[in-house]
Amino acid sequence: MKNFSFRERNEGWTQLNELTEFDLLVIGGGINGAGVARDAALRGMKVLLVEADDYASGTSSRSSKLVHGGIRYLENLEFHLVFEALSERQKLFALAPHLVHPLRFMLPLYQNGRVGMFKMGLGMWLYDALSLFQAPELHERLSALESRKRQPALQTQNLLGSYVYSDAYMDDDRLVHETLRSAHRAGAICLNFVKAIKPKLDESGKVTQVLLEEKNSRKQKWIRARHVVSTVGAWSDELGESFYGKWQKRLRPTKGVHLTFEKSRLPLSSAVVMAAESRIVFGIPRHEMVIVGTTDTDYAGDPAKVATERADVEYLLGVVARYFPGAELKESDIIASYAGVRPLVHDGAASEGKTSREHTIETDSHGLTFVMGGKYTTYRLIAEQAVLEVLRHFPIADRVRFGRSQSTAPLNPLVTEDSFAELESVKELLLTSKALDPVQVEWLGDRHGHEALTLPWQDLSYWELEAHHAIEQTMCLNLLDFYCRRVPLMLAKPDHGRGVLDSLAIFFQQRLGWSDSEREAQKATVLDFVAHEFQWKSQTSTN
Repeated sequence: MKNFSFRERNEGWTQLNELTEFDLLVIGGGINGAGVARDAALRGMKVLLVEADDYASGTSSRSSKLVHGGIRYLENLEFHLVFEALSERQKLFALAPHLVHPLRFMLPLYQNGRVGMFKMGLGMWLYDALSLFQAPELHERLSALESRKRQPALQTQNLLGSYVYSDAYMDDDRLVHETLRSAHRAGAICLNFVKAIKPKLDESGKVTQVLLEEKNSRKQKWIRARHVVSTVGAWSDELGESFYGKWQKRLRPTKGVHLTFEKSRLPLSSAVVMAAESRIVFGIPRHEMVIVGTTDTDYAGDPAKVATERADVEYLLGVVARYFPGAELKESDIIASYAGVRPLVHDGAASEGKTSREHTIETDSHGLTFVMGGKYTTYRLIAEQAVLEVLRHFPIADRVRFGRSQSTAPLNPLVTEDSFAELESVKELLLTSKALDPVQVEWLGDRHGHEALTLPWQDLSYWELEAHHAIEQTMCLNLLDFYCRRVPLMLAKPDHGRGVLDSLAIFFQQRLGWSDSEREAQKATVLDFVAHEFQWKSQTSTN
């Protein structure tokens, strides 16, 4: 299958020149940018996507990692948003079966809670109806005793019962990479670590060129594009200000923090929805860890510097303690924390919790289209709508030529619903490898499906196989990017991958041609990142 590596990146940058005109320049390599690039390229448009850092390095790798309709949006009467999300959830099961997996969610209800069993029951029927009854399983109503049997550690005092319903979990960063790979196969040029610096306007004030800068070499190139789309998420206001100077801020950024635990410390039989004040906190079991989150507080700082604070940790531990007092989770049980910024569009809501998750697509007076807000689950639909908005500014002949979206096709031709259903045969073959144990075979098969058989699985250790795939198929250029956005080493391993750091650094050095000093610098960057993510431990308790 066509590679998506540093070689393709370098070739793409070399090919760029001022005489080449793209139909579409996409600025931002998160999930929305990847979706727009893919949708446009599949229509036959000539597409260039640039990302100032690593792909998915912003909000797109710092989500709750859920594909869901948003049960709490029913309370805000956002039925259209829930319907869209549930419809897209069903499409994502087929689009990426190795990245999006069905998951049952338990919602316990207690006396004196904001919502009783009857009202929540109506909400559950509405949730199933808005999914057109196509959820993997319809909802169940459980008594207090049945709820405790499902979740033995659950708080039973004043428990009325619970509802169990279906949604899904995903690998958020890998969904970005697979979407970009698909865009690349369709002809898009995608470049990470290339920043859009400033625009050039024609006589009518329209953006016709954008100056790009490659991060390592600092070389700059002017690029022509018939249309430009911004999908920079939390950096939308920053890009508007840097491009135009005068800019009316559009976002209401909020900070979301998550904690991760070993499954043995919080053994959940399904995901759990924990109501906390006006927020929702999830406990999400995955095969490699349990994620608890998220917070939802206004954030006014630099999105690149968002960090977990002690108050965030204490808040989340407090929520878990109320629902699972027997678990007795402590700070020392936390494997990792991560913080991200949601690029919500300011809609005048009184609180961050009430601010809508609806997306906005608008083209400014200079002809630049901004995509802002939205839910991860609806990224494919957002991308389709964004490309349709772009085509409004093209001649009719081009609207006809590029008029048909093909974005519901599987992201990876080697991993379709049919092939993923036959995964056991793949795992049986992988078990013949002397370098892999049965647990690693399960991981490799579940994460890559039939594509695992295209990797040198008979010759490399598990983490080397993942590194090989990351370098050759996800344009991974740095060791930290691998640890944070290709595999769950940083979030799921108690040592954050320190045990394999030396061997992986050597592997990357051999593949990317690093010097010894660069290899040591890359290792130091990983360790520095761990220290940054856990800086909250040195902060004074808020209690």
